[in-house]
Amino acid sequence: MWWRLIRMLRARRRWSWGDVRRRFTTPNGRWLPIAADGVELFRIASVTVCRHRYRAGTIPNPWQPATPV
Repeated sequence: MWWRLIRMLRARRRWSWGDVRRRFTTPNGRWLPIAADGVELFRIASVTVCRHRYRAGTIPNPWQPATPV
């Protein structure tokens, strides 16, 4: 999404990459979040990753065999 916005701005405003950097970075070189009217793009880096261990043998089977062995 970010790259699409940057490409759109470069095409519409005829900005070079330097113009984009000048507009969307702070004086110390950090990128600013892209926002309009107080609405900001969702920061995907803020989502925590939760991984689960593989446990196929311990998950109960809802379909029991017709004849127990």
